[in-house]
Amino acid sequence: MTKPFLIAVLLTATLILPVHAQDEAKKDAAIKPADSPSKVLLDSWNDIGRKLTAMAEDFPEDKYDFKPTPAQRSFIEQLLHASGANYYFINAAEGKKTPQGDPKRDEFKTRADLVAFVKKSFADGAELIRSKGDTGLSDTLVDPFAHQYVRIGDYAWGFIEHSGEHYGQLVVYYRLSGLVPPESRPKK
Repeated sequence: MTKPFLIAVLLTATLILPVHAQDEAKKDAAIKPADSPSKVLLDSWNDIGRKLTAMAEDFPEDKYDFKPTPAQRSFIEQLLHASGANYYFINAAEGKKTPQGDPKRDEFKTRADLVAFVKKSFADGAELIRSKGDTGLSDTLVDPFAHQYVRIGDYAWGFIEHSGEHYGQLVVYYRLSGLVPPESRPKK
């Protein structure tokens, strides 16, 4: 055997053995229990809220009224719709009257106005989820759209999915504007 070959074999073994030992240590460690249903729901709620907030903070304010086509909502209208929809969940779960349509664009003059609204809608939903806990998520409310009882936790998941749909649409708005969405940028 040649000297470079032996060096390569020794170097490889030196690098692989510690990794293998770490894998063995993980196998011997106790497996962490599953997170509670309310924690999983809250983490997902906060994650989509974080993504939409980042877009509200990042997208150029002078492009807030950008629409891919005249028939579509503008960038800001998309965010107002997704964030405003949270109050259909929050208000219904709190026994309050649900909103009547989307928040109006002319009520949000600045980036700060929009960002504050997006953050508040997700913070209010997060507080509701925390206050319900695992047990309270099984309580029911009347879904004003389907006119039937639904579990609060199930209803919340629907609004997370709804926000995710609008997040996907907003990614397209970014790309059509020649921009890269915050979530798609390389991590530092």
